[in-house]
Amino acid sequence: MALTADEEHASLGMDALVRSGVEADAAVVCEPTSLAVMPAHKGFVWVEATFLGRAAHGSRPDKGVDAIRHAGHYLAALDRYETRLREGTRHELLGPGSHHAGTIRGGTAESVYPDRCTLLLERRTLPGELPAEVLAEFQEVLDGVKEGHPEMDAELRVTLDRPGTEVATSSRVVEGLLAAAHREGTTTGVEGMSAWVDAAFLNEAGIPAVCFGPGDIAQAHAAVEWCPVDEIRTCARVLEKLARGWSSSSETG
Repeated sequence: MALTADEEHASLGMDALVRSGVEADAAVVCEPTSLAVMPAHKGFVWVEATFLGRAAHGSRPDKGVDAIRHAGHYLAALDRYETRLREGTRHELLGPGSHHAGTIRGGTAESVYPDRCTLLLERRTLPGELPAEVLAEFQEVLDGVKEGHPEMDAELRVTLDRPGTEVATSSRVVEGLLAAAHREGTTTGVEGMSAWVDAAFLNEAGIPAVCFGPGDIAQAHAAVEWCPVDEIRTCARVLEKLARGWSSSSETG
């Protein structure tokens, strides 16, 4: 059993565990899945968009360049990009990719043209999508906006990325969990995990990892987080059956 820190940001704990050379036949990451088996999850790419304007008194439109307004033009253009994602490639378990604006900062006062505006974007990616590809997509939209606003001064950069990953639904760990849940009398199925999780590090290290755990991801980050006690107990019994069955089949195999 491994307990790792920093999963909510850069997953420094899991990164350190994998770099330590840990080996395993498979792994179960106990994210809240409502006891569904989730062998696939999305990744993410964080993109910082910086818009540069020119500070001036609010009464001098001939001197000022509004960086916030330029960021607004870009945000509006990203609506078409979102449509492309919804209508584009779909993963069997995860659906399409998506994006949203996380934060926006800019300006100093109501009466001053803002000389800088920073927009932080997040793109949720499907397994196999690369950060460079995502950045190129955002850049394509920005280039299109600049054609209509040649005075715009903006640049994009990736600040953090984590990959989406998956293991086959026919893999031993998926089938083992389903069988263990069935022996426990629990009706469960195979679904996709919408969030990014530490399983990506394990998969990239050659350790097939799936998500299976008590609780609902919808309760995460809510004002009151909670998890049904019965699901915790059921999860523990299913994991015990998986481990015992895995050990027995390894010994006989």
